[in-house]
Order: sequence, then structure tokens, then C-alpha cells
Amino acid sequence: MIYKNAFIDSDVLLDLLLMREPFFTFSQTLLAKSKNKTIKISTSSLVIANIHYILARNIGKELARDSVRSLINNLNVLPFDIDAINLAVNSEFTDFEDAIQYYIAQKFQCDAIISRNLKHYKKSHLPVLTTEQFLRTL
Repeated sequence: MIYKNAFIDSDVLLDLLLMREPFFTFSQTLLAKSKNKTIKISTSSLVIANIHYILARNIGKELARDSVRSLINNLNVLPFDIDAINLAVNSEFTDFEDAIQYYIAQKFQCDAIISRNLKHYKKSHLPVLTTEQFLRTL
């Protein structure tokens, strides 16, 4: 299947920003595909907030802001709203935050979710792939 608009989860973005091997290269390749418009990559404002928090604890607030600034210039950032919370809180997802991400992706018609945590998306009606799996579809 060919995907046009994929939702990227925080773990994949953190792999890139924290240069976590062996996942870094896949995340880097994915973002390069987004930059050259091969694929539209979306994430949520909640993911961006969570990433900033984690980065600030790992690399400091100033570098975290610089990283987030660069990131948001290369991604489509989707809003986080009460609809996603209501759907998530009433869903059968085992992970509340991932349920929110799923419903945001669904609302904005993403056709796949890219994550390393596939087990949290077992209730997803969207395809959920690792970065490596997703890159093989391009």
C-alpha cells in the first residue's frame, strides 16, 4: 500500500532527536522524505509538548527549544482537542496517550501511524508500522 499522510508518534521523533541507534537512521530517512515532499508526515501538538519535556530533561531547555523549532518546520502539527480526549477515555486502548494520538490521526485522515510501540495500537483501524516497515512501502 502507498501512504500519503502518515502520523508519527513521539518515540520515532525522539529516536531522531536523541540519535538513538539503531532507530536513528530510519527516522532520519523518514524526515528527509517529508522534507522533499515524498510523504506528508503529521504529528500532534501533544507529541510536540511531550518531546520538549523529554528533551529538556536530557539535553537542556535551550537545545530542546531549538530542536522543537526545527522539528515543527518540517512536520504538519495537528491540534489536540477535547474530541480526542473523549474518544480516548471511552476507548478500549490500553494506553491513554496513544489512544489520543490515534483519534487525532483518524480525525485528520492520516492513512497510517508510525511508531515503535505497536502493541499500544492493537485497537487501531489504521495500519501501524515501525519506521523501517513504513520506509519499505515507499
